[in-house]
Amino acid sequence: MGDRQQRRIALTLALGVLAACGTPAVSPRPMPAPASQAPLAAPQPPSAESAAAQAYYAQVQQALLAQGLLRTDGGGKDTPYTDRMLAETFLDIALHDEYRPGTGGLVASTGEPTALRRWEGPVRVGLRFGASVLPETRATDTARVASFLARLSQVTGHPIRLDDTNPNFLLHIVNEDERRLLGPAIHAALPGLGAADVAGMTQMPQSTYCAVLAQSRGQSGVYTRAFAVVRAEHPDLLRLSCIHEEVAQGLGLPNDSPRARPSIFNDDEEFALLTRMDEDLLRMLYNPALRPGMRLDEVRPIVFDLAARLTGGAS
Repeated sequence: MGDRQQRRIALTLALGVLAACGTPAVSPRPMPAPASQAPLAAPQPPSAESAAAQAYYAQVQQALLAQGLLRTDGGGKDTPYTDRMLAETFLDIALHDEYRPGTGGLVASTGEPTALRRWEGPVRVGLRFGASVLPETRATDTARVASFLARLSQVTGHPIRLDDTNPNFLLHIVNEDERRLLGPAIHAALPGLGAADVAGMTQMPQSTYCAVLAQSRGQSGVYTRAFAVVRAEHPDLLRLSCIHEEVAQGLGLPNDSPRARPSIFNDDEEFALLTRMDEDLLRMLYNPALRPGMRLDEVRPIVFDLAARLTGGAS
């Protein structure tokens, strides 16, 4: 465990791409409040499968930590990066998809560049826990999510906050049994999503640690809705790592890159939590010089200029 076979796989999908296949454009109306917004039942004992998953992911985290991975320092003197490295990493991560829609659900991307995507309106995150999650864990995770959203808002200059009354970005922390019942909630939150794509969330394989789907308005590149799932069976750091990556990817950084360092947008699992490079990527993504829908040739010169400003031009 701990090698690249055991990595987190973050799925992102700009559903506006499906509009060309007949999916209606999404109107920017608020998400309907899911049934899980009602008061949660008392914690339920885990099923045998959920208990096995909890033991498995505890071993995964232990193995990763034993290898010096899942760093929480954000990068240091051993992980310098230049303006060119930052700009190229941005183009890799913001202008490419890790996965794309296929006839049977999500499939690996062919590597073709995509349009720039991000939120234009406020991001209102609704945090939903399955009944299996203990009250003390809910309290801890809620505080951590709120703190992380405040950090993201400060970094991007964009309004991002917890909002359980009118969310447009749902974050579910659920166990194996609860996740398999999320189909109706996913369909309600992301109208027009195909059954195979929903199954990619509800029937995640063991190798998928967490996932996010972000929906854009037609071909505009403007995100209007998102839905993320994090396994409740994860031990503390792995669960927080998933929260950091899925929320950040749901803001408009959908890809991973092997040359992203220091970054959580890399399947090597070296870093568990958002790094200083990741903050720079988000600053660039939400800079007013960029606009949703821009293509690679438009973005490239702007990004290289922004990266030089952020790093002092240390090519």
